[in-house]
Amino acid sequence: MSVLVTGGAGYIGAHMLLALKDAGEDAVALDNLSTGARWLTPAEIPFIEADVGDKTALAKTFKDHNITEVIHFAGSILVPESIKKPLDYYANNTANILTLLRACVEAGVKRFIFSSTAAVYGVPDRVPISEQALLHSITPYGASMAMSERILKDASAVHDLSYVTLRYFNVAGADPDMRAGEIGKPTHLIKAAAQIALGRRQEKLQIYGGDYPTPDGSAIRDYVHVSDLAQAHLEALERLRSGGSSITLNCGYGRGYSVYEVVEAFHRVTGEALSYETAPRRAGDPAQLIADNAAIRTVLDWRPRYDDIDFIVETAIEWERQLAKRDG
Repeated sequence: MSVLVTGGAGYIGAHMLLALKDAGEDAVALDNLSTGARWLTPAEIPFIEADVGDKTALAKTFKDHNITEVIHFAGSILVPESIKKPLDYYANNTANILTLLRACVEAGVKRFIFSSTAAVYGVPDRVPISEQALLHSITPYGASMAMSERILKDASAVHDLSYVTLRYFNVAGADPDMRAGEIGKPTHLIKAAAQIALGRRQEKLQIYGGDYPTPDGSAIRDYVHVSDLAQAHLEALERLRSGGSSITLNCGYGRGYSVYEVVEAFHRVTGEALSYETAPRRAGDPAQLIADNAAIRTVLDWRPRYDDIDFIVETAIEWERQLAKRDG
């Protein structure tokens, strides 16, 4: 019996594989390598290069590796890009989960962990955001994930398939042992800032929006370390294995930092001021996204180890140093 990790060569998927490996679990990675890298995955874990929407490849993978559980990360995740390319997001996020769930049902997969997002909430009525908040997605990304959540819920109601959906807030940082981290062009604040801090990018950090209704005018986000996120998936899997019912949970630390506060964290960690400039707001960015995480702490007994913005920044910077060495 093995756990299939889709998107296993990506940022979060690679950390999930490490968590499974460290826990002594048998895992298999599947990724089309459109944004991920094979070298991020542990060498001893079987790797399938295929698209999650390829039903033939899925059927073969389930059969050849006796897949009994799936942790699904494969998908498109960039809010601004989703606004420009909505059909791509509905195809990759929503249509592909239909194919994946059909394959799961046909193969007799019993447990499914779904990587969702706080973007399903849109602009929340109140903060912190509870799982009972209405879903008001304001971007194709958020809408595609909300639809995928509904598809999974409906499938579970009529098939022998239990699930945990985890709605992530802002994932950041890198494996403390530097075995994995975020690669490619930076799309999020902390990676972009880490590259600028190390001189890997010769430009000022762009802060999108300085006129939000927040204490310092910049957007506030709940940053969660990627290794704590992977651990939450392990605990979600254990819940289902022990007979726990399907559930949807927020995954965040329950407190937020503004963009300017993150800039200050870089100053504390590096001892150098980070050069930045304030730009206009981006479409689809709420003023605040902070998780009400009472449920995940109770239901999964999740106890984060890296709930510290300076540590998150430290691991992000160290990972960029490792990438610089790799790139020569």
